[in-house]
Amino acid sequence: MKKLILSMALIGASSVAEAQAPARPAAAASAGDAAFGARMLGEASGEQIFTRVCAACHMQDAKGAEGAGRYPPLAGNQKLAIGAYPAMVVVKGLNGMPPIGTMLTDQQVADVVNYVRSHFGNKFKGAVKAEDVKAMR
Repeated sequence: MKKLILSMALIGASSVAEAQAPARPAAAASAGDAAFGARMLGEASGEQIFTRVCAACHMQDAKGAEGAGRYPPLAGNQKLAIGAYPAMVVVKGLNGMPPIGTMLTDQQVADVVNYVRSHFGNKFKGAVKAEDVKAMR
């Protein structure tokens, strides 16, 4: 299921039904999920991961969207001030957001979180490291 979600986002499509599905606990992720994400995304930068995955719901400008669901803005979002919060949301999911971090390597999660925290008008200090993400899993 999660592989389908990531694959659809990678080709620029988004399924409202999947976006609204309850998040599966990170502990339930298979060991191959991160390997799948690494194969699909390769050596993608945080910006490329955002563009290929996150923007499908949060939009290219990170201002979020409302319609069939609510996708919160990441631009100017004070909840991103502490890097552990967005990293945990990416890894474990929250509300309608699936735990896509289970399909990414620790470094990929850190890269995309750091990208969002330093772009779209966000200027939060203190980079998230791969070791930080590993400790959350």
